[in-house]
Amino acid sequence: MEMIDPKDVKPGDEVYVIYRNPHTPTVSNIKPAEIVQHPNDPGQNALFLYETYHLIEENDALFASEQAAQEAFDQIYSDEPDETFI
Repeated sequence: MEMIDPKDVKPGDEVYVIYRNPHTPTVSNIKPAEIVQHPNDPGQNALFLYETYHLIEENDALFASEQAAQEAFDQIYSDEPDETFI
């Protein structure tokens, strides 16, 4: 699984994240996100995902490819019963 260190990203990079729906905690999926400069916090990078800026945390799991994110997703959720992920 090829993760990216959050300290190594720069504006313009595309990354993939495993996004857990905050309204339905049992639903997670892989989404592409863009690294951008946070508009309200100059000098800070942010994930732009679902038309929202998310400050990048040190422990965020960012992946260089959709395949790497899928491998991590499969490892994380392999012990759970079959569910439909949207």
